[in-house]
Amino acid sequence: MAADQEQNITAEMLAIDNLGPAKITSPLLGFTAMGPDEAASWESFTEDDSRVLLDVRAKALSECIAEGRAPDSFEEAGARRSIYFDPSKVRAAILTAGGLCPGLNDVIRALVMTLHYRYGVRNISGVKYGYQGLSPEFGHELVPLDVRAVSQIHEFGGTVLGSSRGAMTPADMVDSLERLNINILFCIGGDGTLKGAHGIALEAKARGLKLAVVGVPKTIDNDIGMVARSFGFETAVAIASDVIRSAHTEALGAPHGVGLVKLMGRDSGFIAATAALARGDANYVLIPEIDFDLEGPGGLLAHLEKRLDSRGHAVIVVAEGAGQKLFQDQGRDKDASGNILHKDIGAYLSHAVNGYFKSRKKELNLKYIDPSYIIRSAPANASDQVYCSFLGQKAVHAAMAGKTDLLISMWNDHFVHVPIALATMRRKKIDPNGVLWSSVMEGTGQPVLSNNNRIV
Repeated sequence: MAADQEQNITAEMLAIDNLGPAKITSPLLGFTAMGPDEAASWESFTEDDSRVLLDVRAKALSECIAEGRAPDSFEEAGARRSIYFDPSKVRAAILTAGGLCPGLNDVIRALVMTLHYRYGVRNISGVKYGYQGLSPEFGHELVPLDVRAVSQIHEFGGTVLGSSRGAMTPADMVDSLERLNINILFCIGGDGTLKGAHGIALEAKARGLKLAVVGVPKTIDNDIGMVARSFGFETAVAIASDVIRSAHTEALGAPHGVGLVKLMGRDSGFIAATAALARGDANYVLIPEIDFDLEGPGGLLAHLEKRLDSRGHAVIVVAEGAGQKLFQDQGRDKDASGNILHKDIGAYLSHAVNGYFKSRKKELNLKYIDPSYIIRSAPANASDQVYCSFLGQKAVHAAMAGKTDLLISMWNDHFVHVPIALATMRRKKIDPNGVLWSSVMEGTGQPVLSNNNRIV
C-alpha cells in the first residue's frame, strides 16, 4: 500500500457501523475442535476492541507516542461471542456483480456453509445477475441456496448467481429487500459493486431498517483501496505467468520474434507487474501508472529495435489501461458500471510495432496474445480457494454480529473490517517509486521508456 493512501485517515473514518447492541449468545460458543467446552472456546472469539494497526512501521508508532495519541487501527474481523441477529429469523441474500473473477463461487459457498453449519441459518437466497436481481424491472427470481446447492460450485469458474453491470437506485433496491424481508445482504464485487452496497446501507439506515450489508471485495486487478489482496488475484497471476511463458516460447521460435501479451489492469498494473516478476521472461512491462513514449530515441520502438538486433527476441507485457495517451481520441465513454472504456492498447501496439519494423525494412515475427477472458473465467487455484473461504467466513461473522456498511480485508496479515466508504475513496495503484516497480525494473532490465525520463 502506498504511503499516500494511508495519509489523512482519521479514527472516525475507520469506525464500523453497528445495527445495535449484540445481546444474543452466539451458537458458536461452547464448541471447539475437541467438542463442547465453554472455558476452552473463549479464545476462539474476537472482541470489538481487538485492533490491527493501519501502519506498523516503527517510525509511525514513534510519532504517535511522541504526540500522545493512539495509532490508527482497524477493527479485527472474526466471530463474536454475542451476536445481533437471531439465526432462526435471519433471511440472508447473496449477490455477485461486475466482471467475472476466479473465486466467486468459492466465496458464495463459504457464505452458505458458514451460515448453515455454524449459525443454523436456513433461509438463504441468491440474487440473480447482481443488482438487477433487486429491481422488479428485470423480473429475476431469487435462487434458494443450501449446502447441497453449493457443495460443488467451487470446482467451476464464474458465478452460479450470474453477474451484471449497471447502477440501480438504492431506494428501489432497499424497497425490494424490505418486501423480501431480507435482513442480511452480502455483496461480492469490486469498486462499483461496493459503492452500490454503501448506497444500500445508507438508505436502509435512513429508513431505520435493521439491514446488515457486508461486502467481499472482488477485483482481479487488485486495485481496491485498503485491501492488501483481493481474491482471484493469485490465480490470475499464475495463469498470466503461463501465458508469458508461451509468448516467450513463440518469440524464441522465429527470427526477430516478439511475444506481446495484454493483461487485465484498467487503472492499476498489478497483474502485469506481478506476473512478469513471477515468470522472469518479460523484457518490457507497460502499466497505467508509468508513462512511456512509443517513438523517439527513448521510446519503446527504438529500444525494442536495439533489443532485437542484439538478442533476436523480446517479450512485451502490457496492462489494458497503459498508454492511453497514444490515442488521439482517448474518449470518455463509460461502461454500465461507470468505468472509462479504454482503447485497445494491445492491438494498437501490435500494429505500431509491425509498422515500425516494416518501415525499417527489418524482419519481424510478432505474436499477439490476449488471454483476458480465459483468466477471468478460470476456477480459483488452491491458494485463492483457501483465501475465499476465510473471506466468506469472516463476512458471516460480521453480519451476524450486526455490523454493516463494511467489507472484509486482509491487512498486515490479519482479517479486518474496513468501512466501505473508506475503501472506495481511491483506487490502489502501483507506486512508481515503490518496491514492486523497482523489482520489475531490476528483474526485466527494462529502461525508462521516455524521451525525457518522465514518470507520472
